[in-house]
Amino acid sequence: MFALTGVIGATLGAQLGKAVDGAKLLAGFGALMIAIAAVMLRSRRGGHNADVHLDRDSALRLLPPLVGAGFGVGALSGFFGIGGGFLVVPGLVSATSMPLLNAVGSSLVSVAALGATTAASYAVSGLVDWPVGMLFVLGGAIGGFLGVRLAGKLAVRKRALTLLFSSVVAIVGVYIVVRGIMTLIASHATRT
Repeated sequence: MFALTGVIGATLGAQLGKAVDGAKLLAGFGALMIAIAAVMLRSRRGGHNADVHLDRDSALRLLPPLVGAGFGVGALSGFFGIGGGFLVVPGLVSATSMPLLNAVGSSLVSVAALGATTAASYAVSGLVDWPVGMLFVLGGAIGGFLGVRLAGKLAVRKRALTLLFSSVVAIVGVYIVVRGIMTLIASHATRT
């Protein structure tokens, strides 16, 4: 359900994102990453229901937050042109109270759906560099394999997994913000 509503959001978000300057998207994306990392670092209740399942009994309780979070995450993923894993994980934890490790595993379905939707939208517009994209897929597969092993080792230390996940997102976010701002400054300097 999260992935299905996310695909709808990603389709709409991608149309909006293609109309925004790339440097502005980059800076905004980095800022979003930092905000998500800060939210993840906050101590909060929830994230402890390892037995959460969407079924007839839980549908009335789970469907509204899953639909809302899925659509919102999808819209942001499409807008920024990303698979959205760092958004999907906290979205799933927030909507279902599942543990972070369960959300990481469950997020892969949504990331694949959102990434494919966004990639198709950008490809149709001629905005995909296929050789670079394939290198990222290869790097992602290698990183994913290593990340699964690390997540399994950190599963017993839930706070450590959250801290590691949030820290990586924040560090990459700061880098992306700085890079985006530098691109905007360089672009402005060449116009004047």
